Amino acid sequence: MATLYVRDVADSVAEELKVRAAEEGMSLSAYVSAELTRIASRPTNARIVQRLRSKDRSAGPTTEQIVTAVRQGRE
Repeated sequence: MATLYVRDVADSVAEELKVRAAEEGMSLSAYVSAELTRIASRPTNARIVQRLRSKDRSAGPTTEQIVTAVRQGRE
């Protein structure tokens, strides 16, 4: 496993992280590691957009069909 050192963390941020870690019954290091793991497991917005753009949408409704359905739903 890698070791990370984070510098220039505001005192208020460090204190809040300590409080949250204590509330979870975790050490600060374990809490921050879990949060970083959670963040890294989520795809970035760019990756989501890339995945959506790569999908074949030719079988889906047309823009006109969507607009018509929305307008009908508002009536």
